[in-house]
Amino acid sequence: MNDLADRRNEEKERRRAEILDAAEAVAASEGWDDMTMDQVARRARLSRALLYVYFTDKTDLLFGVGERATSILMQRCSEGAARHKRGIAQLEAIGRAYVAFSQEFPVYFGVLARCELRSPTDANPESNEGECARNGDALQSMIVNTLETGMRDGTIRADAGQPAAVAIVLWGFLHGVIQLSASKANLVGRRGVSIRNLLDQGLILASRSVAVTP
Repeated sequence: MNDLADRRNEEKERRRAEILDAAEAVAASEGWDDMTMDQVARRARLSRALLYVYFTDKTDLLFGVGERATSILMQRCSEGAARHKRGIAQLEAIGRAYVAFSQEFPVYFGVLARCELRSPTDANPESNEGECARNGDALQSMIVNTLETGMRDGTIRADAGQPAAVAIVLWGFLHGVIQLSASKANLVGRRGVSIRNLLDQGLILASRSVAVTP
């Protein structure tokens, strides 16, 4: 009986992953706003009715992809920070990982931007929205811990501010720079700035805003 339950759970997880893969593929070609549940169902080769068994609506699917995206982002940031001992170096590594993530996974970055625009709700912790929010909270906690590490080891200014607030501000600043690089590339280029330089400048300013000056 347990073997049967395990096989059913494996099949359920496989089907769910295929739906998320299909949603990402359609979003990459059509854009998330123009994507429809019918398109996702066709791409995943299943009925529309079965799609709704796994995801109640497009918003639920959004957070399903968002949960996957935040898991990958969390892993990339954690691996980057783990290569360094000093707080400021860890913070810079997290920033670089976020920029690299946005360029390697533009669909994920766009999905997360949409998730963040939605008003907070008292979502079921086990729901896709709850999972996505939990991963986001874990990422913010990582940044806070990095700031506190830097304040203790003397590489981040002790007067930079409340770590929780600083973490949000730094995330918001870098997130905005990344969005500019994606949506205003032509405008930035006309002003003689390359996207690479824009992103590098964002990382430099974010770091200098909290780093202890030698």
